[in-house]
Amino acid sequence: MVSPGFFLICMLHSLMALTCGALMMFYSNEVFVFSHGKEHASKLMGSTPHDQLLIQTSDSFSGLLLFAVGFLLFMVAFVKDREFHSFFAKGCVLLHVAMAIWRIYFGRKVEDLGRDWLRLVVGDIALGLSWVFFLVYSWREKYD
Repeated sequence: MVSPGFFLICMLHSLMALTCGALMMFYSNEVFVFSHGKEHASKLMGSTPHDQLLIQTSDSFSGLLLFAVGFLLFMVAFVKDREFHSFFAKGCVLLHVAMAIWRIYFGRKVEDLGRDWLRLVVGDIALGLSWVFFLVYSWREKYD
């Protein structure tokens, strides 16, 4: 039986990943300007045409990877094995914690991204907490 909480969390995370991935692939310049401001966005785009091409290619591949993750989450939402739900949720919590730690130790040291690291860490923690809440709910459901 599919847990409605697991299905909902997977679909919400999938929608976010698909949307962000598509935006990164096709509208990275606009996303940079919207999220970082015009001044920082111009620095993040690179100063030479070669740098700009490398950064744009890197952003496109990162967006494609995020889009693939969103598609994977969409497929996983329909898995009906409760033990897999728990295993997958624990893995997602570890992934979000690892991302938050990476942003704390490395992301904040990047000069042009230094002011955004706290916002991104809070986002990672919020996404990880959604899986923690699912685990607590499923444990409560299992042992009641």
